[in-house]
Amino acid sequence: MKYLLLLFCLPLSLFAQRFTKAEIARYEQQAKRVTIVRDNWGIPHIYGKSDADAVFGLLYAQCEDDFKRVEMNYIEKLGRTAELKGESALYNDLQIKLLIDTTEAISDYKKAEPWLKKLLQAYADGINYYLYKHPQTKPALLQRFEPWYQLLWTDGSIGAISTADLSVAELKNFYSGEVTAAIAPPKDPEHQTGSNGFAFGPSITASGNAILYINPHVTFYFRPEVQVVSDEGLHAYGAVTWGQFFVYQGFNKYCGWMHTSCNVDVADIYAEKVTKKGDAFFYEYNQQLKPVAEKKITIKYLDNNELKSKTFTTYFTHHGPVMAKREGKWVSLRSFNRSMTSLVQSWQRTKAKGFEEYKKTMELKGNTSNNTVFADNKGNIAYWHGNYVPIRDNALNWSKLMDGTTPATEWKGLHPVNETVHIYNPTNGWIQNCNSTPFTVSGPASPKRENYPPYMAPDGENFRGINAVRVLSNQKGYTLDKVIEAGYDTYLSAFEVLVPALVTSFEKNVKPSDSLYTSLAEAVQLLKKWDYHVSENSVATTIAIEWAQKLTPTITRLYIDQGERDQVENTKLFAANATLTQLTTPLLATLAELKTKFGKWQMPWGEVNRFQRLTNDIQSKHDDAQPSYPVKYASALWGMLPSYNSRPYAGTNKRYGVSGNSFICAVEFGPRIKAKSLLAGGNSGDPASKHFSDQAEMYTQGKFKEVLFYKEDVLKHAERTYHPGQP
Repeated sequence: MKYLLLLFCLPLSLFAQRFTKAEIARYEQQAKRVTIVRDNWGIPHIYGKSDADAVFGLLYAQCEDDFKRVEMNYIEKLGRTAELKGESALYNDLQIKLLIDTTEAISDYKKAEPWLKKLLQAYADGINYYLYKHPQTKPALLQRFEPWYQLLWTDGSIGAISTADLSVAELKNFYSGEVTAAIAPPKDPEHQTGSNGFAFGPSITASGNAILYINPHVTFYFRPEVQVVSDEGLHAYGAVTWGQFFVYQGFNKYCGWMHTSCNVDVADIYAEKVTKKGDAFFYEYNQQLKPVAEKKITIKYLDNNELKSKTFTTYFTHHGPVMAKREGKWVSLRSFNRSMTSLVQSWQRTKAKGFEEYKKTMELKGNTSNNTVFADNKGNIAYWHGNYVPIRDNALNWSKLMDGTTPATEWKGLHPVNETVHIYNPTNGWIQNCNSTPFTVSGPASPKRENYPPYMAPDGENFRGINAVRVLSNQKGYTLDKVIEAGYDTYLSAFEVLVPALVTSFEKNVKPSDSLYTSLAEAVQLLKKWDYHVSENSVATTIAIEWAQKLTPTITRLYIDQGERDQVENTKLFAANATLTQLTTPLLATLAELKTKFGKWQMPWGEVNRFQRLTNDIQSKHDDAQPSYPVKYASALWGMLPSYNSRPYAGTNKRYGVSGNSFICAVEFGPRIKAKSLLAGGNSGDPASKHFSDQAEMYTQGKFKEVLFYKEDVLKHAERTYHPGQP
């Protein structure tokens, strides 16, 4: 009996983490075929006999570095966040379950080709072997991973799902029955996701080799730096999203790829005319009534340490799930949020041997959320704006709510890649995309707007795109260092519009005898003399950024839909029409806040704007009393090329970075790869590891490290060499 009691006293997770003898034997055999070399920056270089071996080692290494983030990504994609966060996350989970169907992922896994099934099994085995070998790691929910989990999240983008303009708030209003139950939370004006990608052709590089600049702007610590190599031809280096088995932004021996987010229309919403007959719902389509499909979805949620559940009756038309109600009509969503094709494309591009093979991967048309900036070792550079683009009636504005009753609003297949917005080897020799319009991607050599339907590239211009064109148009003889220098240009181009508007209005309307003059004259004069470049010692930078955040939100919107004014147009319109009060009231508030926080408003930017990494909590914690580094960079929202989004946290007066430049890399494709990289903080998620923050100071100064691409170089800088499972 005492043994039985002892068993009941042991934690359930101890038993849940156990694996069968056959599974353990399989893990251990595969581990012998994998070698992980950790270099002097803690970066894992994984060498496997087969591609599947390399995937096994990659996931094992990811779990060593940050199992918490690996697990959290899949808790979210499984629609199980409410089991940790409680009822507040209930409708986020419902949205995921409506758009990402686990039964479809399981079905895809069962019918996957043998080569892909091996990778999927290796993905799960690598994580499960880590859990087996590290019983001290306590998963939040997922005691073991299944091979089909990877098929829930198939493109690597931080923006995992596309919902047109439908919000979780609308979803809650519809399925809770509480018409005014939810209001979409306000967005942080500076916390914009995005990225920069630059490519330089042989005509403008010093060596005559193509160079690629990789600069994603995402949440810090969202992607680690890795290398994966196999005897089956895999040899990729770059950034991998936690829990995925392909290098998302990076390069191999032949070519490199950088993804930037775009607003290509890949999801549309439909107004459905629904009637009820008895207990069943019907919707009108093509002058007929069709039954609305119903599906029961049960979601568990935590409530005072007790796990409860709520079951929803959800509805679907042939367009997709019903997600909202507008003006009395149900609204359904047509989208493409996960597919096996997307995952195949994500993997195959990492093994492409140059431009022609990369173009073949693009023909899969599975990439729903990314532009691609490309370069290869033959000197080719290229750009594709989106990839998965449904064919539609060009006479309609597809950013609006579509009429769901007629076949006229149906998609008509997908555009071939050669019909989408793209450019190959432009005559100017460079390509840039900063989440901006593709029609300035190569200056005068760019694609022409009139040649494409509006839904294919509704993206407008932004101040980062303007700055990129200015910087790249003025130089040749690019080297890796010159590319990095260009990528770190610190000019805030938005303020060449905003600041003159303030100065002109102030000087025109405020007399020296006015109290407003006494309050603001010194600050306005400081801004008038400013050159719009950031620096650690610049007080003008502090004032300008804190002030701009308080202006109209129309100037902070980067992603626009068809027919809408872009960020640059909105900013110029605001500057031209803003009243003195609209310009000076936010400035008065800015100076007052700075005085309250710091005792004076004359605060240099580097004293206010800081980098600090104290814990590995997914929601960062910061403390003004703890050490931190000054950061001269600012939000790319205002036109700066490198991005550093910062904000005050609870209990802090200083601003701390939350997102922006994360993994940054410049790579030259000569006979031998040359590359330099930098990572926010460090590659490890363990605060006790020296690699938790060994790149922090370098990061704040834009100082890059040499990439170790070839094994002989990796071994020269090896800190530890081991097989998965070894201590």
